[in-house]
Amino acid sequence: MENLQEKGLKIFKAIFEGKKTVEIDGIEYSIKKFSSGIKYLDLFGYRFIEQNRQKKSEWGKKAREGHKIMWIIKGRRYMVRIMDEEYIDLKK
Repeated sequence: MENLQEKGLKIFKAIFEGKKTVEIDGIEYSIKKFSSGIKYLDLFGYRFIEQNRQKKSEWGKKAREGHKIMWIIKGRRYMVRIMDEEYIDLKK
């Protein structure tokens, strides 16, 4: 996907600002929620998903401490982590 970083940061902001939709390339997409309350968006074969604060992992702990964490996943692969607006490419 072109400009994954730009789109990822836009979705990250929308999720953590509590918006219901996000505009990407002039099209509005709805931000969805799982029954657990975790916000996510499926777009262009990627899943943009908020870190679950209930997880026992170090990332769950960081989220409970107040860090804003979102993952970009394709298939089963974690491609990107955005934490506190810092974009980290995990493919490298």
